[in-house]
Amino acid sequence: MEAFIPLFIILFIGLAIYSSVMAKKRAEERRQHLAAFGAEYGLRFSPEPCGGMEDELPGFGLFQSGSNRYAQNFLTGRWQEHGLTVFDYHYQVTSGSGKNRRTTHYYYTVLLLQPDFPLRPLQIRPEGLWDRLTSMFGWDDIDFESAEFSRRFHVSAPDRRWAYDVITPRTMEFLLAESENWALQMDDTQLMVPLRGWCGSARILEGLAVGTGLLERIPRFAREEPGA
Repeated sequence: MEAFIPLFIILFIGLAIYSSVMAKKRAEERRQHLAAFGAEYGLRFSPEPCGGMEDELPGFGLFQSGSNRYAQNFLTGRWQEHGLTVFDYHYQVTSGSGKNRRTTHYYYTVLLLQPDFPLRPLQIRPEGLWDRLTSMFGWDDIDFESAEFSRRFHVSAPDRRWAYDVITPRTMEFLLAESENWALQMDDTQLMVPLRGWCGSARILEGLAVGTGLLERIPRFAREEPGA
């Protein structure tokens, strides 16, 4: 039995080294992919990791969750008539204790579009089973004339009137025509499209098309400064 212990240790160390090498290889391939995407579309690329996104972007709940939060692989520049920031984001959630302790890692590709007009806090996301259950107890979201839109999307905003101004029949038709129910969120200055996973260029382009499509459909009267 003792003769197998050194072999086990060697295999364990070898597996650890292999995993580390492969992780570095994937990270480098990711950097090269985003750098090439940025070069193709005139965006600046910086691979440097950055923490503190919960302070930089306090209006977005994504950056308040979990621990070991960091962003990296930033792309910045202009997309159509909007400012644009794209980056990879990670956080983790640990639950349980002892032998039941489990850590789950979450990865996102975050798209931030900054239009030249002000926004207000608004969240659009796929309607879930929990949303349907809580609506039975009066914890409902904002409903719209389109029953299909209200069924597929959960919409919340501190200013319900502005939500109705922004989500017009034209906008609802645009989002309903998509093959998936996208998650989108606004703060006072930018629109976020969070994509699950560290996505490739095709997926990023899809997200940008939805984000810009939503912004261009905001009526001009809703683009004015509050109280103007």
